[in-house]
Amino acid sequence: MVFKKLLGAFGVGGPSVDTVLSNPHTRPGLTLDGHVNITGGDHDVTIEHVTIGLVTRVEVEGGDSEHSAVVEFHRATVSGALQLPAGSKHSIPFQLPVPWETPITAVYGQPLHGMTLGVRTELAVARAVDKGDLDPVTVHPLPAQEAILTALERLGFRFKGADLEHGHLRGVQQSLPFYQEIEFYAAPQYAHACTELEVTFVANPHGLDVILEADKRGGLFTAGHDTFGHLQVPHTGAEHTDWAAQIDAWLQQAVLSHAANFATPHPGYGAPHAGYGAPHYGGHGHHGHYRHGGHGGGGFGAGAMVAGVGAGLVGGYVAGEVIDEVFDDEDSGDAEE
Repeated sequence: MVFKKLLGAFGVGGPSVDTVLSNPHTRPGLTLDGHVNITGGDHDVTIEHVTIGLVTRVEVEGGDSEHSAVVEFHRATVSGALQLPAGSKHSIPFQLPVPWETPITAVYGQPLHGMTLGVRTELAVARAVDKGDLDPVTVHPLPAQEAILTALERLGFRFKGADLEHGHLRGVQQSLPFYQEIEFYAAPQYAHACTELEVTFVANPHGLDVILEADKRGGLFTAGHDTFGHLQVPHTGAEHTDWAAQIDAWLQQAVLSHAANFATPHPGYGAPHAGYGAPHYGGHGHHGHYRHGGHGGGGFGAGAMVAGVGAGLVGGYVAGEVIDEVFDDEDSGDAEE
């Protein structure tokens, strides 16, 4: 499905844009291919540049409040200056790399509730910029991500929701200024000890960091707190590992155990190290939307706490009512199969 929109910034009779994706389904680390088709209006124009970008919603915390913002987190210029005569047609092919850290929006072919992502096309004419098409994109998990999600399903965790949080995970190599949290209701065998489990994937060309955060229930004399785990999973061979057993072992120790020191490696894991496949363990922390506090020290206790909201976002934020306008535009425009 493609969407056509008259570029309002250029006035009545201006050019229109129609971005066609060869396939709107992709995975992190792949590309999105397609064409930007531009139709001239009723007068000749010079197009200064054509840019496409990946756009999504991110939860942003400011002071005591939290709001959603639309963020363009990756962009590419697909054409420089070109002349567009009145009524003419021009088609520009493109290949847009999908960053490794791009959040997933579907699992097993089903949309991930709470996630929205699209390709936005932008044309500049005579120093006026108009954001034309917004075409929805479905990002499927990498095989290693799917292996972890399958393991959670085997353990009995039920999907609750997903969102993107503005911030960085300390100790994790992260290029985007946000991270995805996929939330699950606790499986029955852990429900007496924790309320839910949150999973974050941070992928790179070699593998992915998997951050596990269990919301541990409080006891009669103790307050509830967050407990963290860190798995490093390679892209190759992930399907041959029993991740359900590894995650269960961590939960047994970090959530169900009454031991005070969760930084001690499980005997079956071996000592944590920097290579992929090595689990790490976290301590207690306070969970507040997208800022995690925790004990310092080595291992995961200091490794996957959120460092805050320091880095700026590419393209900035578009807040409030503009969010609905941007992401609902495809419903209000003319659609063609």
